[in-house]
Amino acid sequence: MTDDVVTVSETTPSTDVARLLDRHGISGLPVIDRDDKVLGVVSASDLVRERAARWPDGAGEAPVREVMSTPAVTVHPEQRVPDAARLMERRGVERLPVVDEEDRLIGIVTRRDLLRVFLRGDDEIRRQVSEEIVAGELGLPPEAVGVFVRDGVVTLAGDAGLRGAIARAGFAAWRLDGVVGVVNLVPSVPPEGVARPG
Repeated sequence: MTDDVVTVSETTPSTDVARLLDRHGISGLPVIDRDDKVLGVVSASDLVRERAARWPDGAGEAPVREVMSTPAVTVHPEQRVPDAARLMERRGVERLPVVDEEDRLIGIVTRRDLLRVFLRGDDEIRRQVSEEIVAGELGLPPEAVGVFVRDGVVTLAGDAGLRGAIARAGFAAWRLDGVVGVVNLVPSVPPEGVARPG
């Protein structure tokens, strides 16, 4: 997600939007109100359609509210990357504004952002889970939890006494770039003689 988002209001003239897209090298941007709530998204394709509709007389210039796609397709920051990718594909959009629980804009994710995520290597993901989550967040020795990654799927293994900690590691792993799945191989019942954690 990019949190430095170029935005416009619904009254911004379409030529100003075109200049912003060109200056920032982007193909679309969110349209927001005074409370940073997303009203829609305007893209270069929207501007081309609007200009073609006014050709050849070029009568006037439309404000963004007449050109933008609305309602905007948005996501929340806790949604998983594969879900965002599927939403983009299903709705045929190139970008998704990221909004908080009050629907205020906090960032944007594009197809290019998602591609970078999916290009992360398994070794890099495994290192991050072991070092930053198992050792860093949980304070466990890295060898206490087996971490295996294949094609972005993280598999966690360990004894049942660590069941709660490994479950937390799994939830944390879901938030990492490049992770498309998490498998927890910790047995649900501790072996005989091992105390069940409280």
